[in-house]
Amino acid sequence: MIREPDTSRFLTTDSIHNFRDYGGYRTASGGRVKTGLLFRSGHHADASGGDLATVSALSLAHVIDLRGDSERARHSCKRPDGFAAEVIYFEGETAGLAPHLEAAEGSIDAASAHSAMVSLYGALPDRAGLNWVLQRYFDALASGKGASLVHCAAGKDRTGIAADLLLHLLGVHPDDAMHDYLLTNHSPRNEERIAHGMALMGGKYGARDEATMRVLMGVEAEFLQASRASAVARFGSIDAYLEEGLGVDPGKRDAIIAQLVDA
Repeated sequence: MIREPDTSRFLTTDSIHNFRDYGGYRTASGGRVKTGLLFRSGHHADASGGDLATVSALSLAHVIDLRGDSERARHSCKRPDGFAAEVIYFEGETAGLAPHLEAAEGSIDAASAHSAMVSLYGALPDRAGLNWVLQRYFDALASGKGASLVHCAAGKDRTGIAADLLLHLLGVHPDDAMHDYLLTNHSPRNEERIAHGMALMGGKYGARDEATMRVLMGVEAEFLQASRASAVARFGSIDAYLEEGLGVDPGKRDAIIAQLVDA
């Protein structure tokens, strides 16, 4: 059965792309991930006044910025008045470029772009900078201080992996977590986002045809499956990756579940 995308999860914004609540899913324990506490998006560098008001209304305790130094310098996020959230980021690079830009280097057609994205997802769990900030992401969630927002550049690759890891930890079925990941392809103004990417990468990275751009600017199940498989191959299981690679010991896991799952 084909599952319809749940577009009600998206927040209404002018210039922040792919902004949504990734709570609400059922867990294996019979509970449900709380809504209003877990948000994900692309960067906020172009946020309008209305967008900033939307961010302010979330009363965020933490913003986890998965981008590296060079990305933050190019697209510095705007903040609403009175913004008091702790912003967590890695001082250094978490990727050579945002994964969709990195994959575009040398990609000449849709097939090679697809292969490059799969390879990049497979490598992401081994990136020291990204793992460093993912550790702090789970620390923040365990603290129970309030709502959090996790984002990268486009809010689809590194952010998608972070959300998938958390949903796994909370006991969400992998199919539901994949559904959340694939919602990027149904985000509001998605065509506008793709057109913007074509303008950027067509001139700078050599990815000029629309089919290639749609691979680079979208998400596919094979991409996230590559990340999951890499964690299993390296650590034996995703749970072991969370514990050994990201410091989520049983106590921290229990604390995160207690904060984020309604029984």
